[in-house]
Amino acid sequence: MTSLPFTQVDAFADAPFTGNPAAVMPLGRWLDDAALQAIAAENNLSETAFTVPLPDDPDADYALRWFTPAVEVKLCGHATLASGHVLMGGRTALRFRTRHAGVLTVARDRDGYALSLPAWHMEPRALPDLAAGLGGAPIESHWRDGGYSLFLFPDAAAIRALQPNYAALKALGDIMLIATAPGEDSDIISRVFVPGGGVDEDPVTGSAHCLLTPFWAARLGKTKLSAVQASLRGGSMSCQLKDDRVTLTGACRTVIEGQFLL
Repeated sequence: MTSLPFTQVDAFADAPFTGNPAAVMPLGRWLDDAALQAIAAENNLSETAFTVPLPDDPDADYALRWFTPAVEVKLCGHATLASGHVLMGGRTALRFRTRHAGVLTVARDRDGYALSLPAWHMEPRALPDLAAGLGGAPIESHWRDGGYSLFLFPDAAAIRALQPNYAALKALGDIMLIATAPGEDSDIISRVFVPGGGVDEDPVTGSAHCLLTPFWAARLGKTKLSAVQASLRGGSMSCQLKDDRVTLTGACRTVIEGQFLL
């Protein structure tokens, strides 16, 4: 029997039971992919983050991979923030080498952390099948290759009222659907759905804000934004666009520590 360290963290959370739960599991070496996927399915959280130290890499401290209960993902913000929270120790910053998103940095920021991610841009595109599954009446739709879609709604009430058809969306494949509108007590509001990736509604999604930040920065004419994700758990973050990077700032709360017996 193998014992693996396990920490569950509420990321982008000001208190326990808010934000997005992530499992962080530091490893000494990689397990095979089937084992990583099976562990993530057992954890049954939006994402499980696995890390392996990189003592000989001058540009990164750890390798990092993320799995939903169903698939490995190319980028996950909240589980990266959670990984920094678990592994930071006495350091002020950590660098994570990823397979598809380059090197990501988590740094201390007052009582929370600042997460540096790539800024991703989208192109307008008609997405009638996705829009039908999402529901509501979006006024614009946008697409980024790799499976990212964004739908603009007129107001926050329309975002909160969405009741997607998860079965229909799941049949369309592993696509992230971001519904967004101007915020009420924040600059922007959103909800995020990834049924094809094993997560019907994601509580708080850092990777979605790689897209939301440049999208809204251009529309609002400012590079610093406050963001609310209106899931049942709810969460908030500060977003800043600088050149080709997005910095997301938020807090983390550890809620479970233990051992995973494999």
